[in-house]
Amino acid sequence: MSLFSPQAHAMRPNSDDDKNPALAARRAAVLRGRASWYGREHQGLRTSSGERFDRNKFTCAHKTLPFGTKLRVTNLETQASVVVRVSDRGPFRHQRILDLSEIAARPLGIVEHGAVSVLAEIVPEDVPLGPSEAPADLAALAEDPTIGTEAGMHTNIRTGATEADDVALLPEPAATYVVQAGTFGDVRNAQAMIDRIQSLDPKLLVTTVAANTPEGKTLNRVVVGRFATPAEAKAICQRLAKVGVIGLVRQGENL
Repeated sequence: MSLFSPQAHAMRPNSDDDKNPALAARRAAVLRGRASWYGREHQGLRTSSGERFDRNKFTCAHKTLPFGTKLRVTNLETQASVVVRVSDRGPFRHQRILDLSEIAARPLGIVEHGAVSVLAEIVPEDVPLGPSEAPADLAALAEDPTIGTEAGMHTNIRTGATEADDVALLPEPAATYVVQAGTFGDVRNAQAMIDRIQSLDPKLLVTTVAANTPEGKTLNRVVVGRFATPAEAKAICQRLAKVGVIGLVRQGENL
């Protein structure tokens, strides 16, 4: 299955790919987007491939790639790379393209930040798993407009179903919900709140949204998550309240 929109090439009749099939194949094996991670809370649970999840093995979850596919995943900012094997399905939220096991996520800085921008490329089966060198043409791939992402799509996967039956692409929900965890005039206080929340759960998506008052003062709202239902957001709100962070569930576009 192609990892990018076929329309991207259909609209370019005189593209370089028409003259260079090897270049077209190279681009077809590359995907850009955000990657997150999962670890201790999933340890030992059965994955969609049927094997048990082990946070100390170099594996990942992807929505559609065949199980066993190997990917070289590179942090676009630090150029740190690891090779992982697809063993599970996901991610299911936040328009991310990969969930990496904890051991694979650490060298990429994903555990510390929750999610980072990556470039993922399919590599041959004989490439060893683990830390790797970044691709020599990383800069060119990072800027190539013909390489797409899967943003705006997520999958509805039933664990244990066959690959032929378990993949269903669905549009991203029209409405999203967030937890507003505080509003700060000083951006340093907003960052302190972000750090506090991520120390509770590094996988939580935490961002700031800037807004201006009628007097021209900038306020920084700390926002947690992007949730499909208010119930999901409320559950996170209750978790935060247990550690003294009092939040408010709001619909995303009404921030």
